[in-house]
Amino acid sequence: MNHVERFKAIMSFQPVDRLPRIEWAAWWDKTVERWRSEGVPKAADLLQYFGLDTYRQWWFSPRKDSLPAPSHHGAGLIASNDDYTRIRQHLFPAHDNNLERMREWAAEQARGDAVVWITLEGFFWFPRTLFGIEPHLYAFYDQPELMHRINQDLADSHIRVLRSLDKICRPTFMTFGEDMSYNHGPMLSKGLFDEFIAPYYRQVVPVLQEMGVTTIVDSDGDVTEMVPWLLGLGLEGVLPLERQAGVDAAKLRSAFPTFRMIGHFDKMTMTRGEAAMRAEFERLLPVMRSGGFIPGVDHQTPPGVSLAEYRVYLRLLEEYSLKGAR
Repeated sequence: MNHVERFKAIMSFQPVDRLPRIEWAAWWDKTVERWRSEGVPKAADLLQYFGLDTYRQWWFSPRKDSLPAPSHHGAGLIASNDDYTRIRQHLFPAHDNNLERMREWAAEQARGDAVVWITLEGFFWFPRTLFGIEPHLYAFYDQPELMHRINQDLADSHIRVLRSLDKICRPTFMTFGEDMSYNHGPMLSKGLFDEFIAPYYRQVVPVLQEMGVTTIVDSDGDVTEMVPWLLGLGLEGVLPLERQAGVDAAKLRSAFPTFRMIGHFDKMTMTRGEAAMRAEFERLLPVMRSGGFIPGVDHQTPPGVSLAEYRVYLRLLEEYSLKGAR
């Protein structure tokens, strides 16, 4: 099977020759720096160097390069409707040049040599980057009209980009960047989700379904409570399923048999030796064999992991990608 056939089969709960071997998120820069110091050539393409499957991601940012940067991480750019009107000219680019760059990727994907996936910013994530982390949570109550205005503009932008993309390259799957959960569950209530988030997914998800694109939500934290909210909108899966937040993929599989999942390998085991990593793969093995699941590090590999330890992980990933095939 080639990469595209394998991904589509896994996500359709069909038999495969092996599971995909991927890193869905780029490694931390500090991790790469460490590995370079331990022998990875500076010019090496890490996917090829480590023998991982070729997956190519494009993140369609809703910001133009002219948008001012916030003063610090988590700070906002707007505090009112007038502020949003002022900066709106710096938002929602057409992405014409980015779309054209994807033609080569489309050819790779057509040959089965690469899986192309895209990321769109979600309807919780994007307003947060404009309001700032804490003011965003108050805005659901204090500025509901502005929240709806922003998310309608975002939905319209996503649909325009997807219609243009459809003429060039149909991604195999996509992610919505959201991060709506923390280690105790969702950061908003079901009522707020239904009022401020769900209406805009209902506009965008049908376009992705028309394109035949598998839809995955990228949210850190404990997503367990949120899963039925997403499935009810036609969203098909979640990554990275962080084990440290208490997520249990086996329980999710039992409760939601058609739910797609990526990640869930506890990165905290990677510095504890081969036995600990093997035990973690054994924990995941029944879920691997159930289909609809691709194992991978449940977020970026941290810089505390040595090159030698990562090579052990890769060797076990290769072994269990075969054991987990069905």
